[in-house]
Amino acid sequence: AALLVAVVLGIPLGYLAARRHGSALDTTLVGGSLLGTVIPVFFLAYLLKLVFAVQLGWLPTAGRQDPRIDATHVTNFYVLDGLLTREWDASWDAVVHLVLPALALGTIPLAIIVRITRASVLEVTGQDYVRTAEAKGLARSLVRRRHVLRNALLPVLTTVGLQTGLLLSGAVLTETVFAINGIGSYLFDSISTLDYPVLQGFILFIALVYALVNLLVDVGYGVIDPRVRVS
Repeated sequence: AALLVAVVLGIPLGYLAARRHGSALDTTLVGGSLLGTVIPVFFLAYLLKLVFAVQLGWLPTAGRQDPRIDATHVTNFYVLDGLLTREWDASWDAVVHLVLPALALGTIPLAIIVRITRASVLEVTGQDYVRTAEAKGLARSLVRRRHVLRNALLPVLTTVGLQTGLLLSGAVLTETVFAINGIGSYLFDSISTLDYPVLQGFILFIALVYALVNLLVDVGYGVIDPRVRVS
């Protein structure tokens, strides 16, 4: 969920900052991205919890799901469980409980993706093939979509892959603040009790995640840019 927030918001905001280069909007987005990389995850989590859960009462303060909901847990992915069992209220309640943890955990990758997207779009915009496409009289929207944005996504895709693994480290603090019994809190308990088999399993899990993410990134390169496909 945190990665989804970072990608869905980060790429459009970075592209918008590049298109408005030098404007007040660009300065605001760059400043916000710098601020997002330096705010500790746990501090932002407590701040979001105070504002949106305690003061405004819009979102729940902790947990993965309201315990008063009689939900059927098949996979222990609560959102997926609600969809599989057609318990729509349980699925929606799980989504609502995910909002604040996802925002807190996704802030750092969001800020990084905004900056990488902005820099990549600015670099691609100055390339000769973009100026040639514009000189041919192609529609500006077509040039931006097929020539600028598509080529600018390659370094962004690499960044997304790297941030996927790093999100697991921040999950420990986020789950502690929001009282979520997830892999982060499980790892914390294992460190506290010196449960070495669990730690070894977690390290193996991290390695598998990195390997899978790198594979998906390589496949994504070929989808975005046909020039890197292996014939």
